[in-house]
This record gives sequence, C-alpha cells and structure tokens, in this order.
Amino acid sequence: MRAFRLRLPSLAGLLFVLASATVSAQTGRIVIAHRGASGYLPEHTLAAKAMAYAMGAHYIEQDLVMTRDDRLIVLHDITLDRTTDVAQRFPDRARADGHFYAIDFDLAEIRQLQATEGFRLVDGERGSGYANRFPLGQSSFTVPTFAEEIELIQGLNHSTGRDVGIYPEIKQPEFHRAEGKDISSAVVAMLRRYGYTAREHKVFLQTFSFAELEIISSEILPEAGIDIRLIQLLGDPDAYPWMFEAGGMNILAEHAHGIGPAHPLIIDPASTPDALRISQLVERAHAAGLAVHPYTFRADPGQLPAYADSFADLLEKHYFTAGVDGLFTDFPDLAVQFLRARP
Repeated sequence: MRAFRLRLPSLAGLLFVLASATVSAQTGRIVIAHRGASGYLPEHTLAAKAMAYAMGAHYIEQDLVMTRDDRLIVLHDITLDRTTDVAQRFPDRARADGHFYAIDFDLAEIRQLQATEGFRLVDGERGSGYANRFPLGQSSFTVPTFAEEIELIQGLNHSTGRDVGIYPEIKQPEFHRAEGKDISSAVVAMLRRYGYTAREHKVFLQTFSFAELEIISSEILPEAGIDIRLIQLLGDPDAYPWMFEAGGMNILAEHAHGIGPAHPLIIDPASTPDALRISQLVERAHAAGLAVHPYTFRADPGQLPAYADSFADLLEKHYFTAGVDGLFTDFPDLAVQFLRARP
C-alpha cells in the first residue's frame, strides 16, 4: 500500500487564513464549512473540522443523529454504512433493509468504528464518491460526539482569539421521534450547556423539516429559555411548494431566521454564462428578513455547472450576482480566499 502523508499548512499559510478571518466583516458574507473541510479530509471527522477552522471558515457544520443510549454524534446519515467500517466490525447488526442504523448502537460500540471518506459499493468493492479526495482506508479517524466537536471549536476560539461559529443540523427528526427519541430537545439542551443561548451567539440550527422547525421555535426554545437563529433547509420544491409562492417566505419568517436552499434553486443549472436564470428566492427571502445560505459548492472535477467557467466564477455568481449571504462548501479555503481577494 502506497504511503500517504498529509501535508500540513505552512506557518505563512496559517497566518494567511487567520488574517482571512476578518473577511466576513469586510464583505458581510460568510463561508460555512460543509461537514468540515470535507474536500480534503473525511467528512465530519475532528481532523476535517480542525482543518476547516485553520482555513478560515466562519461557521463549521455538524449533522447530528442519536445513538441507542441517547448520545448525539456527528454523522451525516442516520446509517453508518457509507462512512464507517460497521459492516466489517458488526456484520450481524443490519436491519432487514440491509442498513446499519446509528440509533441501534451504543456510543461505546460506535467508538470502535473507523470513519473514512464516503464510499459506495460497486460489485462488492468500496469506491470513493470523489476520486481526488482523501484515500479510502488511509490513516485513522473516528465518529465524534457533538460535545467533542463543540469543545474543539470553542477550544480553538480560546487559543486563537477568533470566534468561529457552529451550524448544527437535526437529521431526520421524524425518524428519531418514531424511534422514541426527541433529538431536537437533546440538541437544544446541548447548545444551552455550551452557552449558545441568544441570537447574537455564533450558532445557526437547521433542519429540512418545517414541522420540526415549528416545534423548536414554538415549544422547545421557549421551554429551554433560549432564543437562537433557525434555518429552514430547502431541497425538493415539492416538499413545501407554498414556500416558493409569493408570500411563502413571509410565512416561514414567523419561525425561521434564514433558509438553506440547494444552489440549483437559486440559479437554474440550465443557465448559460451569458443568460443566468436566477430565481426570486433570494429576493423574496431578503424581503422577509431571512438570510440565505445555499449548499453545496464543490470544486471537484465534474461538479461545476455549465454556466460557471471556474469555481471562483461560481462563487461570484452566487455571492454577488444572486446576492446570497453565505454558502456551504467542501472547500472553505477557496471560498475564504475568493472573498478576501475580491475588491
């Protein structure tokens, strides 16, 4: 097996990214590290989060699911299949659908797993979802808890003097409720424990479920005595068609402080460089007082829409032509550098 060495940033590089921390104050726009610096290290590992921090991200995302013993772990899927070696370590623990659900494992068992770059099975063999990313099976990574990640980011804030925020997502709350878990209350309790209690604090709490957003806004936050910013994620327009109607954002603003749409909902992928087809979503959201933070911007080969001639051009068209307030990217260094270099 070929040896693989992770190249650490030089001192000059670190000074550059630390200086870049002021970029959001200069432009009013933010960079959100999508699952950490996941273009370079396995998603949602502490290593990926530390790298995103060093690259100058303003916020770092945490996808959250619950274990059988009610611990919050940072994992994008409610299953362990795609990013760990669970099938090798616990081959008899799959459900009838063939998947290994995090909620069926205690934290002590999840601690035994090795996390890796996301993969898919092709003819029984693991293949990386993005060929140029961190090699499968190299080095050693684990699945962190939400508390561990908060402590990492807050610890780095203390040692660097910066104030990088967190951006947790409650994953599939209806699934958790069906399994007897109130994940939203657990997340809010954790945020309160670590001092995220007011709108001015550096936290956004996001979910795709509007029903859950209503519960969090109307019940869970008031009962906890805190008031933080909530984000409604948007993917399939058919899930909540009313949100895309003329008054939809005004209704949403009764519970949310912003939206996180898939970026094709802002600029039509069928656009050309000379004929951008920009939706009314940003305009309507801003008119309702909502921030707009689209996802996910990737610089991997084949990920660039036809209407953009470079990754920087893709950022330009969203930040400054469409007017979004921030965006999620697997490559936070490139977005930070772009904002810092732009006049």
